[in-house]
Amino acid sequence: MMLRAVLPAPILASSAAIFPGTATMLVSSAVRSVALLLAVAWVLTGCGENASQGQSSPPPAPQVTVQKPETRSVADFDEYVGRFVAVDFVEIRARVSGYLDAVHFTDGQLVKAGDALFTIDRRPFQAALDQANASLAQARATLAYAESDLKRAEGLERGTVITQQVLEQRIQAKRVADAVVNARAAAVREAELDLQFTELNAPVSGRIGDRRVSPGNLVTGGTGGSTTLLATIASIDPIRLEFTMDEASYLRYVRATSETATDAANRGLTLTVRLKLIDEKNFEHEGQINFVDNAIDRSSGTIRARAEFSNPDGKLTPGMFGRVQVPTGPPQVALLVPEAAIGTEQVKKFVYTVGEDGIARQKEVTLGPIVDGMQVVASGISADDFVVVNGLMRVRPGAKVSPQQATVSPMASQAASHVN
Repeated sequence: MMLRAVLPAPILASSAAIFPGTATMLVSSAVRSVALLLAVAWVLTGCGENASQGQSSPPPAPQVTVQKPETRSVADFDEYVGRFVAVDFVEIRARVSGYLDAVHFTDGQLVKAGDALFTIDRRPFQAALDQANASLAQARATLAYAESDLKRAEGLERGTVITQQVLEQRIQAKRVADAVVNARAAAVREAELDLQFTELNAPVSGRIGDRRVSPGNLVTGGTGGSTTLLATIASIDPIRLEFTMDEASYLRYVRATSETATDAANRGLTLTVRLKLIDEKNFEHEGQINFVDNAIDRSSGTIRARAEFSNPDGKLTPGMFGRVQVPTGPPQVALLVPEAAIGTEQVKKFVYTVGEDGIARQKEVTLGPIVDGMQVVASGISADDFVVVNGLMRVRPGAKVSPQQATVSPMASQAASHVN
């Protein structure tokens, strides 16, 4: 586009004749005006070209990743917090008193049932056993003499050689000798037990704590309350998780399992539960409820339950906290989507779905539990919907998008087969 500014020649000539300097001023002013007009025209021309280009090539639709909801058979769960307890927890205390002679373990190690733990000085108890054996031998010798004396008396003729009173005395002597032998034999067995009790072995398998007494110290034994605690052992495999459930949940579990219950002793509450630790994201451990208490606590309105889990690596430790999932009913078919597909608008939860026309539509959903990192959608979508799982921030309701089909990861497939 070109603009021209032209002044009439007579005006320029007359102006130059009357005012010689005026012609120069008029010429320079005209040049400036022409330059300004050319600049404005160039700007207008550029804007018009940009506007025409914008109208001809709109911005491309944002790319998003979509996939159909995953269909699985899942169960609804209630979650409880519990604490691990050992199946067997034993305090190692001596049954006899004496000086501790040796310790046969390292603090905190794993021990097996029957492993030697402590040794108390055996010498006094060995001497007591020898003395008891000697007394038993003496009693048996007395019994042998009484038996032979009685046999001789029974061979004599009563009334002429031996009186009835003498015979009865010898019979009584034999009976006393029998009783003494039995008493001395019992003393020997007691002395043998005391000698065995100087060797303290592990009664159960598990992890032993630290030793409470060092060798050389006097250990007080017996069955009283003043006995010396030497160490403790806690079994580790299997292990139990104790938790409490409210009365309403207890009734719901009983009614849900009443139709299939076969164990009247446990009220049918032999449910399979899942567990996760405080540093785990998913419920990776599977166990079984094996005990429900016989009464509801009046003060709290809860009832105590216990689940048992295998613990071959010993990672689960007594006293540790865990979160357990208890199924509220039989498994049902549900739709699952990745957690990243769920959007939040105040208290409303929604997902974006993309139809065949490529238009994104917002659908409000009702959520269920999270299973293996996937969000259960109770209502709001169907199994044939294509849900936006990546690029959620680039989507606007009613706007066109460029969808791309997502591929199912091997981890998701493995999780699905595990649940099914």
